[in-house]
Amino acid sequence: MSELFDYREPTHFTAGAIGEPGNRTFFIQAGDEYGMTSIKCEKQHVQALAQFLSTAMEDLPTPDFVPRPEALVEVDEPTFVAGQISIGENEVETGFVLMVEEFVLPDDDELDPLLQDLGLDMGEDEGSRMRVHITLQQASSFLQGARELMSSSRPPCRLCGFPEDPNGHACPRLN
Repeated sequence: MSELFDYREPTHFTAGAIGEPGNRTFFIQAGDEYGMTSIKCEKQHVQALAQFLSTAMEDLPTPDFVPRPEALVEVDEPTFVAGQISIGENEVETGFVLMVEEFVLPDDDELDPLLQDLGLDMGEDEGSRMRVHITLQQASSFLQGARELMSSSRPPCRLCGFPEDPNGHACPRLN
């Protein structure tokens, strides 16, 4: 079932991870007094969003006050898994509008019987979406939190750039 989670004046907007580096699950969260949406995503989603915000904010006025990054609210079950993420400037309100679309498997005639055997029916669903209107203060706070989150990640291999595994790294560049 396709649903739109729309936060025009969010009171909560953050990214976080659950688990230990190398075995973490990443989330983007947004919410207001009426509800909270937790989107499971990839680390690269958070990195790309932070990179965009960092670049876009270079040309915008610096907020007078940047609140501490918000903590991830406990996640029992993600609302959905992120597929495509897009963001643009909201020039009217001097901020950004983030859109996260649910990852939906493509409609594939060969895949349908396999999914039905597993008890899954993909149907004609377009997938859910989350739209968040972000202020400059929230964007700055998100950016600071994302930087802290990434700094606690596993260090990249100096040859291939992939994260080094604490139990040994099989670098593809050494083959």
